[in-house]
Order: sequence, then structure tokens, then C-alpha cells
Amino acid sequence: MKFGKWLKQQIEETLPAWRDKFLSYKELKKLVRLISSTESPEYGKVDAEAEFVYLLNNEIDKFNAFFMEQEEDFIIRHRELQQGIERVIDTWGPNGTKPSQAEYKDEMAKVRKDIVDFHGEMVLLVNYSNVNYTGLGKILKKYDKRTGRLLRLPFIQKVLEQPFFVTDLVSKLVKECENTIDEVFSVEVEEEIVKVQREAITVAEKLLSMQEIRRGSSTYGHFSLPPLDLPDSDLIHSFQLNSPIPTV
Repeated sequence: MKFGKWLKQQIEETLPAWRDKFLSYKELKKLVRLISSTESPEYGKVDAEAEFVYLLNNEIDKFNAFFMEQEEDFIIRHRELQQGIERVIDTWGPNGTKPSQAEYKDEMAKVRKDIVDFHGEMVLLVNYSNVNYTGLGKILKKYDKRTGRLLRLPFIQKVLEQPFFVTDLVSKLVKECENTIDEVFSVEVEEEIVKVQREAITVAEKLLSMQEIRRGSSTYGHFSLPPLDLPDSDLIHSFQLNSPIPTV
């Protein structure tokens, strides 16, 4: 399956609400075809090339705006979840102001679900960054190949400095969520957490991680994209799939 069709399929099956936040791969591919066509007049190629670069820059701005908005929201929600845990413990815990085992169990179950959902959303955002980075690399490679120009390398160097590419903070929050589950919730409920967690982040399993995309690409070599420098997270790595990788 070609990358454009694969991207469309993944978005529709996993993140339809984010549809307009992903790379406009189809539009960019049309421009590349127009630029490289022997039937297109020279002035038309110049206009198409200018539009291609303009659209690429607009896409970067789009990724950054969405990613930073989500990141800011995650910071606030992470703090609220931590405060929620403290509130439940201070109110209904054994040493709380209104000790109640039943209330404590019910309220902690709600907090636990919120943390699981929150964790899943953050993993999706990391994958959002990965997929768009891959798409940019592929369309730029297609552009260089068909035009004989060398836009890919300088543009990717620019991408490496963009906010949407730097996922350190989100990955850190992912790890902190995992640590919170380990530290706050008892061993008896861990199986329940894992079960709910898997249900909450099923969509993440359908999005390929950057490592898998690169490892499975038949075009991997000296001119392959720079690797993502993401902090390790066992849970994130567990989402890597063994399905065929689109390379066109």
C-alpha cells in the first residue's frame, strides 16, 4: 500500500477528529507531479514549486500549533490529576477528613480511568508527531527524485528544530503517568488497569512508531531520515507493529 493511502486509512480508522491536523500529503503529491511533468509549461512549474514550498511551511505551522495546544492542555490535566489523587486520599483515605472505604474505592476508580485515558491520548500525540515527520520525509524524497533538486535535507534540518518534533515533554508525562499507576494503585488492581488501558489506547496500536517505519522501509540507507531521539518508554515501544510498511 502506498504511503498516501495508508495515511488516509490510518487517520479514518484511528483519529478522524484529527483529520485536518495531519499532513496534506495528497495535495503535496499533486504539486510534485505538476512540477515534474514534461507536459506542464515552465511558468506553471514555477508557480507550482512556489506553492509546494508555501504549503510545506504552512503544514509545519499547522503541526506546531496543534501540538503545542495539546501539550499545554496535557500539562494542565496532569497537574489536575495529581491534585485529584491527593484530594481523594486527604478526604476519603484512612487518615482523611471523611474516612470511607467505599467512597475511596469509587473515587479512586474514577481517577484511575482518567489517568488511563490521559495516558492513551499522550501516546497518540507522540505517534502524531512520528507520522507527520515520516510523511514530510517521504514527500520531500519524492520531490528530490522527480525534480533533481535537493530540498529534502535542508528542510528536514529545519523540521528537527520544530516544536512538534520535540516530544520530550510529552514522553516525560507518559512516564510519570506510568509511575503514578505503579506508586498509587495497589497490586490487586493492576490487572484491571492494564485491561482498561488496552481498551483506551487501542487506536494507538494502529499507528506505526517511527522506529518500525524506518526499520521496515526498503529505502533505508545513507540518505534516510535522521532518527527520532525519543526518551524510552516500555509502553510506547509496545505499540510497534509487525504489519507491512508503506514505502512509496
